[in-house]
Amino acid sequence: MNGTATTPARRMMALARAELTLLGRSRGSLFAMLFVPAVLPLSLYSALEDTDLDRAGLTVGTVILPSAIGFSLLFAVYGALVGVFVVRREELVLKRLRTGELRDAEILAGSALPAGATGLVQSLLLAVGCTVLLDVPAPPAPHLAVTGVLLGLVLCAALGAVTAGFTRTSESAQVTPMPLLLLSMLGSGMTVPLEILPDRLAMVCRALPLTPVVTLVRGGWTGDLSAGEALGAVGMALAWTVVAVFAVRRWFRWEPRR
Repeated sequence: MNGTATTPARRMMALARAELTLLGRSRGSLFAMLFVPAVLPLSLYSALEDTDLDRAGLTVGTVILPSAIGFSLLFAVYGALVGVFVVRREELVLKRLRTGELRDAEILAGSALPAGATGLVQSLLLAVGCTVLLDVPAPPAPHLAVTGVLLGLVLCAALGAVTAGFTRTSESAQVTPMPLLLLSMLGSGMTVPLEILPDRLAMVCRALPLTPVVTLVRGGWTGDLSAGEALGAVGMALAWTVVAVFAVRRWFRWEPRR
């Protein structure tokens, strides 16, 4: 790899190809990345049918579609990368990579590319599937949805690296992502739209990392997100990303934890 990868882009792509090969051999990771985000939105359908969404200006489709994309970001990117970083660290792969041409940021970015690409493709497929199956109209503000997905990919990758820094073993990598997964699923507007929550609770939930991502994606399909609200969501997502990157630089571990 070092003999041909002479630029940062080529080095990261070479690492990404190797990581993709390893990912294809892990059936458990593939199941969590590909099937869980596709199945979870189905469980919301029956519950949402009995929910009064009209007063919030929402439909079942405009709730499930952003939720499906949020589940993809959480499981295909965030949860998967926690396991990737921890396993590669415990196997001394990260330590060996640091002795070559690759810089720290290139190692993390190259390792995250397969999961990020999977999350992106899956989000597109879920959006198309929900649009067809749930009769969701074309998004009036697609730029908001695209912005939300891209910010979510970067943020979830950074959060995955942060969580990996506090994860001791590959076995515990199945557990340490759960707090953020559950908190995001319950409080970021994925399972329960913030529009139907009490005002004080909704205000707290808006401060969660994945809330601005879901807000932008939903706003792209509903078209009712004002310019100020959109800028606020983008700013919140960027702020969480900056915090996550700082935490990675401060606490990410490159060698096995003893």
